[in-house]
Amino acid sequence: QVQLVESGGGLVQTGGSLTLSCVASGRTFSSDAVGWFRQAPGKEREFVASITWGGSGIAFADSVRGRFHVAVENPANTVYLQMTNLKPEDTARYYCAAARVPGRTKEEYNLWGQGTQVTVSS
Repeated sequence: QVQLVESGGGLVQTGGSLTLSCVASGRTFSSDAVGWFRQAPGKEREFVASITWGGSGIAFADSVRGRFHVAVENPANTVYLQMTNLKPEDTARYYCAAARVPGRTKEEYNLWGQGTQVTVSS
């Protein structure tokens, strides 16, 4: 069974950096894109970034553009979300998800990981 497992979350001060990892394991699947989303308490799950396994289709939410970067390591079936200059408003649970093509809405993604918590202290 295909699984997505996130890791790398934690507590960081404002201005700090974290790199999240999303490892895809299990049988070969047809999904070509991976998206990162986040959800803060009491808020909707929102798009953060996307990329294809081929390294194209990179997109970012306006709120993170210029601070976050996304990369793929294909032999390891891993997608990274590199977060820099973190702000308290970046505090959320971060999820990776798989889709046939890159998209910005959660409805376009059909496989989700369990998430990893990122907390940015002021």
